[in-house]
Amino acid sequence: MKTALTFTPLFLAIAATISPIAHAADTPPTDGFVEGSSLNINTRNYYMNRDRRDIHTDDSKEWGQGFLGVFESGYTQGTVGFGLDVHGMLGLKLDGGGGTDGSSILPYGSGNGKAPGSFSTGGGTLKIRALDTEFKAGDLFLNNPVIAGGMTRMLPETFRGVSLTNHSLDGWMFEGGQASFAKLYNQSGHGRIGTSYGALPKGQDSQHMNWAGVAWSGLPGLTSNLYASELKDVWNQYYYDLDYTYAVNDLVSLNPGLHFYHTQDTGNALLGDIDNNTYSLHFTVGVGNHSVMAAYQRVNGNTPFDYIAQGDSVYLDNSQQYSDFNGPNERSWKLKYAYDFAGLGVPGLTSAVSYISGKTDLTKVDPNSRGYSAWYSADGKNAKHWERDIDLKYVVQGGKAKDLAVRLQWATNRGSNGYSAVDRDVDEYRVIVDYPINVF
Repeated sequence: MKTALTFTPLFLAIAATISPIAHAADTPPTDGFVEGSSLNINTRNYYMNRDRRDIHTDDSKEWGQGFLGVFESGYTQGTVGFGLDVHGMLGLKLDGGGGTDGSSILPYGSGNGKAPGSFSTGGGTLKIRALDTEFKAGDLFLNNPVIAGGMTRMLPETFRGVSLTNHSLDGWMFEGGQASFAKLYNQSGHGRIGTSYGALPKGQDSQHMNWAGVAWSGLPGLTSNLYASELKDVWNQYYYDLDYTYAVNDLVSLNPGLHFYHTQDTGNALLGDIDNNTYSLHFTVGVGNHSVMAAYQRVNGNTPFDYIAQGDSVYLDNSQQYSDFNGPNERSWKLKYAYDFAGLGVPGLTSAVSYISGKTDLTKVDPNSRGYSAWYSADGKNAKHWERDIDLKYVVQGGKAKDLAVRLQWATNRGSNGYSAVDRDVDEYRVIVDYPINVF
């Protein structure tokens, strides 16, 4: 069993593409604890309908109203400044019961198909700033390629731990931290950090997750990120990306990019052996208000590409509304067309249509794997599935309802050639209404 990544010349060459720019960042703002404070409330109304196209499986239909209030203080005066952030969340069931729970909007019922009527949580964060460095301890909203709290449901996922961020160099951001607990987006309490696709042994948990990374945006149109993380006794995961947008003229732009993950087991290997390389490549052409993207994604390994439970730390081009196209040895391609209706005089209205097709080999999965044995299928040599996504969003541009956003999403996923061993055919509908309120 491997426990450490070998830093090959290739890996070092990739890391070297992030060239330093040694200029000190601007002095951070000096607003006081009260003067620099803010209070924002986001209300999110969420309806999700998972129409499972299998006569033996119940559909999941839930409708809820979520409230997220976030108070962020400024910092006290002096060389070292102190501050405090506080948040509260409340989720209310509007509909979802009688055998229709389980869409992931609301907490799971107690076996009767009826989700609880409400759930809530709250938390706080102590923060300290010195020069260009910020330290936080408490309940964290995290968003990076190896640990990102899920934001795609009614309420967000948060983590309990510590983080450190530094902006001393122009165009650079350095960060790291450790998280020991997660508050899932459809739960009230905290638990240990789990995984999205692997099944940890009963009674065994990962005690914490460590991460460190650097983000660079030192040249116009060019960004790059390099991250490393450890989910204790589960995996080490490494990430690299490179994205470049080139403006041919005022009308046409070109955008190539890549994302790469390497994941391998570590410590007690609670999910068993993992040796997985996953990457995606994309190329987007923008012409005025139109854009067309082509993407290719590949998983090299006999386990799926995995990430933390209910998280958004899957920075891959073919991660879609329903499927991540991340099965063992899966190859997938995508075509996406997007249009901004500002070109027709309707600013705030955007749309996108995507089609993704994937093929995987489920016979290569170890049927005795600790965490991924459920992915094995003797009939899954050429397992296939496809997904079609339609996304329409409108954001009010002015007036009393300014920033009110309405989003409609429709995903259709179909499988064949043994793919039903890991998933069923699904039509999924989402209606999301966001209304942010800036109190002060």
